[in-house]
Amino acid sequence: MKVYVVSMLNAIVLITLGLMGYCGSQTPSPTALIPVFAGVLLLGFVRGVKSGNRVIAHLAVLVTFGLLIAFIKPLSGAIGRDDCSAVWRISIEMLSCAISMVYFIRSFIAIRKAREAAGE
Repeated sequence: MKVYVVSMLNAIVLITLGLMGYCGSQTPSPTALIPVFAGVLLLGFVRGVKSGNRVIAHLAVLVTFGLLIAFIKPLSGAIGRDDCSAVWRISIEMLSCAISMVYFIRSFIAIRKAREAAGE
């Protein structure tokens, strides 16, 4: 699967689950919308990633990695509250970001190897 498709799927997962978490909360907080905004940002990066824009691809990786790290605190809070739905939702968002990171890293490695093979 192409890296831009994986990034787009990650963005859709973040938007969908972020909205579910926000709308499903009895006391919604604006911070619950962070994955939604990040997902929209990642969707905006898809065209640049698809066209091979290195700056956009690195920005997408930075946002994805930042989210992956940022989800640790909400996950530990959800575990502490015994909120099973939040634990599952955040875990799926983290897994989606981790898979996206793996695809980005593999793509960067393949591009570097191709560049080296071409003698650049």
